[in-house]
Amino acid sequence: MTIIIYLIPVVLGLGLLGLGAFLWSVATDQYDDLDGAAHRILMDEDTPLPKRSNFAE
Repeated sequence: MTIIIYLIPVVLGLGLLGLGAFLWSVATDQYDDLDGAAHRILMDEDTPLPKRSNFAE
């Protein structure tokens, strides 16, 4: 039963750490563009990349 004396501050500390990390991510605009990366991966380049030879020059 005495383990509760140790676990309660640990749980509260981890909860505050998680809350602090979440508030930091909101304050630094980490959630502003949620769809941008999903759309960017689908976009193709207009011109193909030049062919590379297998031999070092």
